[in-house]
Amino acid sequence: MWTHRDTENDDVNGLMQVLHVYKDYSPVVGGIENHIRTLCTGLSQEPGVKVNVLVTNRGRETTRHIMDGVPVTKVGRFATVASAPLSLGLFREIGRQVYDIVHLHFPYPVGELAYLWRGRAKRLVVSYHSDIVRQKILLRVYAPFLWRLLAQADRLLVSSPFYAQTSPYLGRFPDKCVVIPYGIDLAKFADTPAERERALAFRNEHAPHGEPIVLFVGMLRYYKGVEYLIEAMRDLPAKLLILGEGPVGRALELQTTRLGLGNKVTFLGGVPDEDLSAVYRASDIFVLPSTHRSEAFGIVQLEAMASALPVISTELGTGTSYVNQHEQSGLVVPPRDPAALATAVRTLLSDPERRRQMGEKGRQRVEDEFSAPVMVRRILDLYRELLGESPVHDER
Repeated sequence: MWTHRDTENDDVNGLMQVLHVYKDYSPVVGGIENHIRTLCTGLSQEPGVKVNVLVTNRGRETTRHIMDGVPVTKVGRFATVASAPLSLGLFREIGRQVYDIVHLHFPYPVGELAYLWRGRAKRLVVSYHSDIVRQKILLRVYAPFLWRLLAQADRLLVSSPFYAQTSPYLGRFPDKCVVIPYGIDLAKFADTPAERERALAFRNEHAPHGEPIVLFVGMLRYYKGVEYLIEAMRDLPAKLLILGEGPVGRALELQTTRLGLGNKVTFLGGVPDEDLSAVYRASDIFVLPSTHRSEAFGIVQLEAMASALPVISTELGTGTSYVNQHEQSGLVVPPRDPAALATAVRTLLSDPERRRQMGEKGRQRVEDEFSAPVMVRRILDLYRELLGESPVHDER
C-alpha cells in the first residue's frame, strides 16, 4: 500500500515525481494499457525516479496497490460513455500534489479534463496515441478542450513520424512533437528450446495436417479489419488463428459460419501472456489488416517481429508501415482489400526462404529501435531535458 504522504516524502528526498494518467491499466488487456505498464515498470527501476499511475477501476470503489514496483491508484467509475470511464474521483486524485511531470495518455477526455481543471505539474507531457476517429459528435464538443490541452503541453509524444505528419491536430504544434516509438520486452519472445517445444505442441494441436498458420492478435474492434482477413481466407490453403476478444467478435464468428470457413478459421479468445510467444512462434505469417487511423502503430507487429515472424499490414498513413517496412520485415497492402491480403499471404507462403529473411530483419529492427529499454531511456531523457537536467544516457 502507499499513501499521499509517502509521495510527499519522496519529493523532499529529491526524487523526480512522475504521474501517468489513463483510463485503464493492467490486467486490462490493450495496446496502450500494455505500453503504459512496460514504460512505468521500466521508469520505476531508474534511480532518482518515483513513478505513479492514476487510472479508473472497473467498479465504484477506489483501490491502491503496487504492481511491478509501481504504485497504482484505480479510482472508482460510475459509468462509461463512448468507451470513456466517468469518474469524479479522478478529478479529486489528480490534484492532490504537484508533480515534476504529469504524463497524460491521449485519447482519454475525462483524464485530460481532470488535468486541465485540477492537475498540477511543473511540466506536462502528452502521449498522443491516436486521433479521435469514430466519436464525431464527442469530438465537436471536446475540440476546444483538446486544442487547449495541446497548447498547454510541453511535449507531444508520437509513436512514428508518419502520424505526426498526418494528424490534423498535431500539425499545428510541430515544434512540440517528439517521435519516441513504443518498445516491448524482448525477453518475453526469446527463442529458447522450451518455447520451441511449446510452439510445436501448439502447432500440432491447431494445424495437425501441416497446414500453414496465418495469425491475427488483437482486440476485436471495428478498426482492426479482421472481416477482410476472414474474407481473404476463402481461397487460401492455410489456417487462420484469431487471438483476441472484443465488441465485433460475435459478428466475425457469424461471418465465418456464413462463408463456410469453420474448418479454416479458429477463434482462440484470450490467451495468457505466458503462452503468447509460443503462439507467434508456431505461426508462419502474422497479419494486421487494420482499416482506420485508430490503428496508429500496431504494437502486436513488434511482438510478431520479435518472434521472427514476417508481417503483412495495411497502409493507413499512420505508424503501421513505419514499423513493418515493405519488402523488409514483411509486406504492406491497401486496406479493406481481401484480394490484396490473399495475394500477399499466398506470395509469402510460396517462399519459405523469403519468410525467413523477413523474420530475421524484423527481429533485428525490433532489437535496434523498439525495445523497452530504448523507449524508457528516450522518455526519461526527455523528462530530464524538460526539468533542466542533463540526460544520463548515450544514444546508441
